Amino acid sequence: MLRSSPALYVPAGVALCGALAGALGYHLVTRAAGGRGDAARTVRRVCLAVTALVVPLLVLGFLAGFEVIDAGPMGTPLLIGGALLLGVLARLMYVRRTGADHPLTGERAALGISVAITVLCSFWAVDGYAQQKGTADAEDLAHHLYRRPAVVVDTSERLHLGWAGVRETLLPDVEQGARFRYRYEGLRLLAHSGGRMFLIPRDWTWETGNGLIVPFDATVRVAFHPG
Repeated sequence: MLRSSPALYVPAGVALCGALAGALGYHLVTRAAGGRGDAARTVRRVCLAVTALVVPLLVLGFLAGFEVIDAGPMGTPLLIGGALLLGVLARLMYVRRTGADHPLTGERAALGISVAITVLCSFWAVDGYAQQKGTADAEDLAHHLYRRPAVVVDTSERLHLGWAGVRETLLPDVEQGARFRYRYEGLRLLAHSGGRMFLIPRDWTWETGNGLIVPFDATVRVAFHPG
């Protein structure tokens, strides 16, 4: 049956760990700075160091978005979202430890937009990861089709597949009115879900492979064999 891969939870786990690390870092930096007389100067330096990363990350993110550089399917959202997150974090640290005026004119709107873009980038990154994971799984499947069970399907009507590696055989009419007349060999079971079987030919490739959905009921006769 179709099941979600545990690896799909990796982006959420990484995001939560990053949020935890950011929260702990924010607390530790501001608390350590508050224990010294030059707290404001220390926090200001930390904020400047963090802010200095924002512009180059944004530039790299936009370059990746316009495909000037190759950053992978998750590069653009991670760079842009990470840059905005660092900027917001630096501003919050600065305000907390220095007592600077907050919010400035238009700062609430800027903060809201930054948070919205960061959330959008998070979903964008998860979608990019899912695409990358799906492509990798398809490539792995194409190279290890022997792991999937072999399937022989008998049907009452001709399927007209014409796929390489799939053989169609006309069954002998042993009994008058026999239900199944055609047999298809050379298929492998990809998944079973919702009363349906998802079948692929044994010569399937992830770039141009075909797929067949067959109901798992009395309309077909199915035999499974080791891969």
